Amino acid sequence: MLVMGIDTSGKTASCALCSEEAVLAQSSFVTRLTHSQVIMPMCKRLLEDAGKTLSDVDKFAVADGPGSYTGLRIGISAVKAMSFALGKQCAGVSSLESLAYNFAGTDSRVCAVMHARQELVYSAFFDTLSSGTVRRLSEDRIISLSDLARELKDLCKEKRVICAGDFSGETAAWCQSDNIIAAVPSLNAPLASSLCYAAMAQGFADPSLLSARYLQITKAEKDLIEGKL
Repeated sequence: MLVMGIDTSGKTASCALCSEEAVLAQSSFVTRLTHSQVIMPMCKRLLEDAGKTLSDVDKFAVADGPGSYTGLRIGISAVKAMSFALGKQCAGVSSLESLAYNFAGTDSRVCAVMHARQELVYSAFFDTLSSGTVRRLSEDRIISLSDLARELKDLCKEKRVICAGDFSGETAAWCQSDNIIAAVPSLNAPLASSLCYAAMAQGFADPSLLSARYLQITKAEKDLIEGKL
C-alpha cells in the first residue's frame, strides 16, 4: 500500500510518500508563504523524486486538527480533492497523535503540545510502544499551560515524559522537572511520514467523512457570538 501524507496544521509544511515497509520520500520545511502556495508543488516534486505518479497512490492521509484554522482547511481540501478525483480512501489523523508517532517503537511517554493562543495549548498524552504503534492516554484538548504542567508532574512520576510540538520547550521549562524533557529538533516538528503510519494504524474511509477538528471556535464564530457580525 502506498500512502501520501500531508500535514499543514502549523508553520511546518510536510508531505511524505510511504509504504508499510519504508518512507519512500519526504519533504518538510518552515515557510512564511501560505500552505496553499507550497503544498501541492511539494507533493508534485515528491512524486517525481520517488518515480511515482498520483495514480500510484493507494490512500491519502492528512492532519485534521487541532492546529491553524487556515492550514487545516488547506490540507484537508487538497486531500479530499485528490481522493474524490481518484476514487481513493483517505484518513484524517490528529495532529497531536501524528507528533507522538515521531517516537513510535521507542517505548516512550509523549506529551504532544501545540500553542493555541496566549497561555492555552493543544495537548494529548501517549505511550509509544515497541511494536511501532501508539497508545492514547488522553483525548486531544485545549488546556492552560499551568494545568498541563500539573498533569505532567503526575504523569512523569511513572515514566520520563518527552514533550513534542511547537510549544515543547516552553512546556518543559514551565514544569522544571528532570523527568520532563523537550524533544530534539529533528523529532519536534510534524513529519508527514509519521502521519502516514498513524493513518495505516487507524484505517481509511470515504473522503466525504473527512472534516477538521479545531477544538476551539473560529474567529468568525467568535465575532458572531460577540455581535461583531
